[in-house]
Amino acid sequence: QVQLVESGGGLVQAGGSLRLSCANSGRTSSTGAMGWFRQAPGKERDFVAAINWIGSITAYTDSVKGRFTISRDNAKKTVYLQMNNLKPEDTAVYYCAADLRAFTTAQFMDIGTTGLSYWGQGTQVTVSS
Repeated sequence: QVQLVESGGGLVQAGGSLRLSCANSGRTSSTGAMGWFRQAPGKERDFVAAINWIGSITAYTDSVKGRFTISRDNAKKTVYLQMNNLKPEDTAVYYCAADLRAFTTAQFMDIGTTGLSYWGQGTQVTVSS
């Protein structure tokens, strides 16, 4: 139904940029609101950014505001995370998520990490100092 596949991770120096992509390879064209989470070694999976179904409203955790931009192209069934001015503390495995019950960023965030229906396999982002 919904199958999410992330790409674009890698190793970058502090101050550099990466763009992550999350493509829905499933049969359904609708994924509702979508978002990105990250998990550093030994830590919980944390919210990074979310975007509503039509791509008009976004939400970010405070630590990435002004540096990261989430966007989506529904024709390509893909959501992106542009990450600029990367810092070593951004190092983590990044996961995209979706839930057909959520159309707004508020609904997506209310469902939360433990309730979201669909997850990608994760992509590693490593920022060296």
